[in-house]
Amino acid sequence: MKKLCLTVIGLYILLLSSFSQSVKKDSITTSAVEENSTYTTKPLKLDEINIVSSYYGQQGNHSAVTGGVGTEAVTDLSNGLELKFAGTDLDGKKYTFNMSMGIDHHSSASSAYVSKTGASKTGGTRVYPSINYSVENTKGTTFGLGAYYSTEYNYHSFAIDANYSHKIGSGGELSTKVSSYFDQVKLIYPSELIPAPVVINNGPSVVNVVTTASGRRSTSTSGGGSYVVSSGEIPTSPRNTHTASLVYSQIINKNLQASVLVDWVAQNGYLSLPFHRVYFADSSDHVEKLPSQRYKIPIGFRLNYFMGDNIIIRTYYRYFTDNWGIKAQTASLEIPVKLTPFFSVSPFFRAYTQTAAKYFQPCQGHTTKDAYYTSNYAYSAFSSQYYGVGVHIAPPGGIWNSNLSSLDIRYGHYSQSTELTSNIISFAFQFK
Repeated sequence: MKKLCLTVIGLYILLLSSFSQSVKKDSITTSAVEENSTYTTKPLKLDEINIVSSYYGQQGNHSAVTGGVGTEAVTDLSNGLELKFAGTDLDGKKYTFNMSMGIDHHSSASSAYVSKTGASKTGGTRVYPSINYSVENTKGTTFGLGAYYSTEYNYHSFAIDANYSHKIGSGGELSTKVSSYFDQVKLIYPSELIPAPVVINNGPSVVNVVTTASGRRSTSTSGGGSYVVSSGEIPTSPRNTHTASLVYSQIINKNLQASVLVDWVAQNGYLSLPFHRVYFADSSDHVEKLPSQRYKIPIGFRLNYFMGDNIIIRTYYRYFTDNWGIKAQTASLEIPVKLTPFFSVSPFFRAYTQTAAKYFQPCQGHTTKDAYYTSNYAYSAFSSQYYGVGVHIAPPGGIWNSNLSSLDIRYGHYSQSTELTSNIISFAFQFK
């Protein structure tokens, strides 16, 4: 962990140095009309660099890969870099353009058992770049667009979104956002549940093409001679997610702020995962099967209370329901305490509880009468707690009198009533 963070910091500081040339104040040639303007043009330029590095470790004994039993040990190393550009025009409009790149590498012990022998690959790397562009006028109205891409060995995803916000009355703001995600899930099945081989007539010989659990294709021939068969890609199946969000925020007085958050989520396509096993009551095993449509409605409330200059009480509550039978509630509390003008500590706690989806049963709980079935404990009834502390450091002249304007360190411990536990520690660096 120490080696990872020091390496990431070193690489990013080297990257930062390429932007560290001194920049002269913006100057423009003004006309008679422009001289009367209140605003000056500031072309888009690099304004901020954000770096995030985190480590996540998980333990549990209800892996969906092995039918709701078996190890859930996972580790994940995540690193992200974001570049923010900002500028203004003569009308006072503020333009921002963000580019980010994230890279995660994870290792999952249960993934080895996509193959019955435990010989499947246990890790993977996810790469996810994104771009965002927004415009804000002098009245506080903002419009933005974004595009995202994410890829890993077993799926590809592309997303777009649009957002709009504007001020309402005194201290109010209404924000809306719509997003669409278009995924392709690779159909990697457990080794014993791979669909029947495809038989290809190839001259005097018959070639059997088999998709293996590891993601490769093997071939065999009958009859004489040798034949070369090109192995194509593993078949994929689409999964689409569309979301619409509405947030209303209101400053009630100098000490109190409140927000209401409403989301609507619609999913369609292949919503199962092909490498998740389900063991029926008769001990036969099957591939997880879930409906091809799902609708989710979360409703949240946020209340922030400012106790003077040094303490903030942040509270949050969310109710969730969907058409698969899950009903969930989340409540969280965070209390940032400013110990000095540039150093604060933020303890936090979050509690969560949910009912089981109507398609969930533990290992050997399903029967052949069930049209849909899963033993993934993410759909089970459970409660969980997540707690920890964050530290924020932001001295006026920068940390060590450098362009590193702030540093955030956050640690959290998660525990679930299904005996799953995890720990995460993250570091966020902001350069200005």
